Amino acid sequence: MVAAFDDPDIRRWHARSMTAEEAAAWIAHWPDRWRAETGAGWALAVNDEPVGQISLRHLNHADGVSDVSYWVMPAFRGRGVASAALGTLAVWAFDVLGLHRIFVDHSTRNPASCAVATRAGFRLEGTKREDALHADGWHDMHLHARLAADVAPAG
Repeated sequence: MVAAFDDPDIRRWHARSMTAEEAAAWIAHWPDRWRAETGAGWALAVNDEPVGQISLRHLNHADGVSDVSYWVMPAFRGRGVASAALGTLAVWAFDVLGLHRIFVDHSTRNPASCAVATRAGFRLEGTKREDALHADGWHDMHLHARLAADVAPAG
């Protein structure tokens, strides 16, 4: 986690850095979120090597909705890791958790995240003006969403 948040792109898009103590506390909190049914996080691995992370951030069972965040270490970007994880997580969340809608917000200045969401079958619904504060100021954010009724993406 510390190495991941030392990466300038992860730090930029997630608007934070992370110390070893913060990383340990964050990971230790994951089971609490799962038990409380308010969120869930998973490590992404390739050949048992941790390469990223994906989370249902604000899981709302009553409304059947959650948002998702994800990141991948630089050496594994461009290999489809994030889009495969996002697509798999969506199918699982619809089938097992019974969610109705999952959405992704990302800065309009982050075309890689836009591509990940699109490849995973999340349709672009619009732009939220100056919706997120990053280190370099307010960013417009794209809103992508996938519904349980949407057809699974090809490939």
